[in-house]
Amino acid sequence: MTYQIVGFADDAALAREVAARWLAKVGAAAREGRAHRVALAGGRITRRFLSEVARQAAESGVRMDGVDFFWGDERCVPPDDVESNYRLAFEALLGPAGVPSSRVHRILGELDPVSAAALAEQELRRVTGAQAASCPALDVVFLGMGEDAHVASLFPGTPEEIADAPAVYVPVTGPKPPPRRVSLTHGALRAASEVWVLASGVGKEAALRSSLETASRTPLGRVLRERGQSLLFTDIRLQ
Repeated sequence: MTYQIVGFADDAALAREVAARWLAKVGAAAREGRAHRVALAGGRITRRFLSEVARQAAESGVRMDGVDFFWGDERCVPPDDVESNYRLAFEALLGPAGVPSSRVHRILGELDPVSAAALAEQELRRVTGAQAASCPALDVVFLGMGEDAHVASLFPGTPEEIADAPAVYVPVTGPKPPPRRVSLTHGALRAASEVWVLASGVGKEAALRSSLETASRTPLGRVLRERGQSLLFTDIRLQ
């Protein structure tokens, strides 16, 4: 596996550092006149991270209008539902930072999962210009990690024909509510230029240790094993 672990004392320090690192990339892309395409995650640490991005961006003057926002996964709920990953991002960053709606490419969770997955892939291909024979490459994909080491909505036990589908997004039935979801596939995660994992929270020590084993079969372990390089930011003690 090729990955770098960056450890922190707590989730606040993690959020501050990752926000600063990512805003540096956003600023560099703006200076070079190119779009920056990112896929967001859900969860508690993502909310803290995005709120920190909004705070630092306001202080530094870094603008978000050159960033295209996608999602690594979404629950099949309306966009104003408390379970919606889009709603989390809108409340924490997109709204406060005044991100133009044309740059927000949410997964349409109010639709059935099959339709939502197909439309999400269509939109990502449109924005990136990726042809049907190639997988669109996002600049950065942010992933969280669950207590079972799931990433996006790729859970332990997700059938291989779903997790390894040639599609970019797939409909998934997860083991935790709400069960109907849409997720990036492992192929799409391999294609991303960078994957940044934010692993934070109590009760996740065993999942992270297992994922870092050379022959790990957890969803996170597979991402780390199959990619050329990934960054893992964590406040979880490994020793």
